[in-house]
Amino acid sequence: MQQDLIAQARAWLAEDPDPETRDELAALIESGSADELAARFAGTLQFGTAGLRGELGAGPMRMNRCVVIRAAAGLAAYLKAQGQGGGLVVIGYDARYKSADFARDTAAVMTGAGLRAAVLPRPLPTPVLAYAIRHLGAVAGVEVTASHNPPRDNGYKVYLGDGSQIVPPADGEIAAEIAAVGPLDRVPRPDKGWETLGDEVLAAYLARTDAVLAAGSPRTARVVYTAMHGVGTSVLTAAFDRAGFPAPVLVAEQAEPDPAFPTVAFPNPEEPGAMDLAFATARRTGPDIVIANDPDADRCAVAVPDPATEGGWRMLSGDEVGALLAAHLVDRGVSGVFAESIVSSSLLGRIAQKAGLGHEETLTGFKWIARVDGLRYGYEEALGYCVDPEGVRDKDGITAALLVAELASVLKEQGRTLLDLLDDLALVHGLHATDQLSVRVQDLSVISDAMARLREQPPTALAGLAVTSAEDLARGTAELPPTDGLRYRLQGARVIVRPSGTEPKLKCYLEVVVPVGSADELPAARARGAELLDGIKRDLAAAAGI
Repeated sequence: MQQDLIAQARAWLAEDPDPETRDELAALIESGSADELAARFAGTLQFGTAGLRGELGAGPMRMNRCVVIRAAAGLAAYLKAQGQGGGLVVIGYDARYKSADFARDTAAVMTGAGLRAAVLPRPLPTPVLAYAIRHLGAVAGVEVTASHNPPRDNGYKVYLGDGSQIVPPADGEIAAEIAAVGPLDRVPRPDKGWETLGDEVLAAYLARTDAVLAAGSPRTARVVYTAMHGVGTSVLTAAFDRAGFPAPVLVAEQAEPDPAFPTVAFPNPEEPGAMDLAFATARRTGPDIVIANDPDADRCAVAVPDPATEGGWRMLSGDEVGALLAAHLVDRGVSGVFAESIVSSSLLGRIAQKAGLGHEETLTGFKWIARVDGLRYGYEEALGYCVDPEGVRDKDGITAALLVAELASVLKEQGRTLLDLLDDLALVHGLHATDQLSVRVQDLSVISDAMARLREQPPTALAGLAVTSAEDLARGTAELPPTDGLRYRLQGARVIVRPSGTEPKLKCYLEVVVPVGSADELPAARARGAELLDGIKRDLAAAAGI
């Protein structure tokens, strides 16, 4: 077995075009690191509806140039099989380690396969790539990014010509083509022949961002902004300047791209401590709101002044921002369908229903939300908002930030705040309180064991609320295709449990709805909501064995 492992590693080493990962693997072979080699050669990174994502390093279970070249070759073969062999593939990338290398390899493979390839001019937000696909009439797009994952990760996200991310069966068909790729020396990779785009596509994207705002709307909100060491700063500040907002105050320590993400444990605005520098900047400068993008700027986080919160600033949840933007769009008189994933708050449906608008629930991910017929607005609780589906059929943290700033400006002119509008929504629709129980694991069997346990022994009550229905979403429903998840409906609450598609996490999404009769009842309703959420978390963790 040890000799087989060494033989696999040597065969991989012979193909690897990257001096860095070659040296890394050679050192592992030389030192006889059996456990580490076994981990790296235990299989291959699986290509799915999230594309590829994993830790950088040598071997088929890591992200590296070998894996990316095979993925690109498989995608090229798929496109040719679809009759799109002469089509254009647009490639974007973030500022993570190896992102530029992976983008260049992809362009070389596409060119060698007879497709046309165009690479964005520098590290730019993922929504710029999603926009460019439709703007340029491409047959596919690739974004090299690991979004908000840890520094040592990278990823490979694939879009088709409609500008939205792949869904089944395309993912399985591409995966089959990747598996069929032979030795890498048989994959043509010329050193030229593709186009490096100029700033025209970015300029067209920025011109489009104005479309999300109402003509003549107030643009007075003062913003503190952090790019979280990612690629958002230059594009967001340009968009704000075009729109006529005051220039955002930047969190200087996090404004420039840095793949080491030195000031945060995880470069995700939702993670504890990630917003500390932004809040410190806000306390010094007194803005109306704080806005954060994740490193590839497709997500948007919002924080507001709140004297009741320690430090004076409170992060709004993705569900709260999702409801606020929906209410703002309704107030502006938009038409169309509002859509969200099943793990997001049911408040969106109530807002849409009261406004006489359509409402759809989809599986998790914008690959599903973006495909809703007649979509006008879509959101997901993980800080993702699609506010201009005709321009970008994906979540877009830049245009979402503009819309948040417009709403804050409208409210500011009225002497009101985002928190006041949240109170209004609670009075009309009930207090919708959401939370998440998220468990990050080293051993993926912890997740599968928890799912198996819940399937075998579903809870009958959580936090004293009776479970009125338990659905195994793996069987599919009348509205949804099958997915690995469980949904529990309770009296006045809802719980969904699923493995993360992009990180080693088990995620449990909780919502309780507390009726509110008057403004005086809001504090008690919030306290009751928090109490119920805590109880559901506790009882669910016990039921899942986590």
